[in-house]
Amino acid sequence: MASKTEVANVKNKWMSFLVPALAVLVSLLIAAIIILFIGQNPIKAYGVMLKGAFGSRIAWADNITKMTSLLLTGLAVGFGFRAGVFNIGAEGQMAMGGIFAMLVGLNMGNVPPVIAIPLTILAGMLGGAFWASIAGWLKAQTGAHEVITTIMLNWIAYHLTNYLVSGPYTVGIGIPKSPEIAKSAQLPPLLTAQASTVPSGIIIAIVAAIVIYIVLDKTTVGYEVKAVGFNPYAAEYGGISISKNVVLTMAISGALAGLAGALEVMCVHHRIFGAFTSDRGFDGITIALIGQNNPIGIIFSSFLISSLRAGSNSMQTVGVPDDIIVIVQGIIIFFVAADRIIKTWIIKASKLGKNKKSQAIKGGEEA
Repeated sequence: MASKTEVANVKNKWMSFLVPALAVLVSLLIAAIIILFIGQNPIKAYGVMLKGAFGSRIAWADNITKMTSLLLTGLAVGFGFRAGVFNIGAEGQMAMGGIFAMLVGLNMGNVPPVIAIPLTILAGMLGGAFWASIAGWLKAQTGAHEVITTIMLNWIAYHLTNYLVSGPYTVGIGIPKSPEIAKSAQLPPLLTAQASTVPSGIIIAIVAAIVIYIVLDKTTVGYEVKAVGFNPYAAEYGGISISKNVVLTMAISGALAGLAGALEVMCVHHRIFGAFTSDRGFDGITIALIGQNNPIGIIFSSFLISSLRAGSNSMQTVGVPDDIIVIVQGIIIFFVAADRIIKTWIIKASKLGKNKKSQAIKGGEEA
């Protein structure tokens, strides 16, 4: 017989899957009602969206390209949440990762790829880690709230990027942009579909998710990080340094976001330009919430959001604005954040099912 603790753990695991799954279904249902109100066919709209996300090799290439950076920014935010740190700065950390990767990648012309690629990746991760550590250090030393400091650092990184591509590193005409990094620092694509490519960076992103999962669940560092997140006072009483773990958490979180920026430079654009992050750092908050801050869950939630984004443009061909996807995303966040609503529905449905079953058994006994 399973113990009550084991049963409770199984229920919690099922809840962590059912809550986001039902949140997605409910949000799609509500969006379908909105599509009906604007005079369009939701079934047709969703069919076109699915085709835009999965209907061709080009669609898959666009989907996986979006997923790569979304997965890493989701991991960055989720890792911070696990330690009770609200890292809202993945956008700026991703930008700094791209800047550092660009600066190193430009100087890799005579370096073989086997050395140039790891150095460029490492530079991007260090850039993100450095930028996030500023906020971590300020929180640990002065108590400055990381939400405020990371948002401020986002704007500094944004304007620093614009300065670099319109000033010392500008090249060509038109949109301000930097020169391309050396060929030896560029990651080769997994597949090529006409003008689109499937970035090999997706493999690095998935490996990063698995590594973070192992770190959180199988190592002393992960135990200390989660302990600080659950109860910092109890963790400190147990001899765990809160200050050290806050800075370490922010550094690891920033390194993940910086890796997203590095892969964007190495796989997609091969350069930086103004606002090249395209708000994917902020999307990481959504992805972390949907994935319940679990690295494996974040893999699936990033694929969900990238699929919605990849298919949203196709919906415009049937008269449905792509802003519908933003509505869907917002509703998902609402239900995942207010998970008690979904859990209440699940519990009531479960009780209703048990009552019907017991009534059927009683009816059979009476007969």
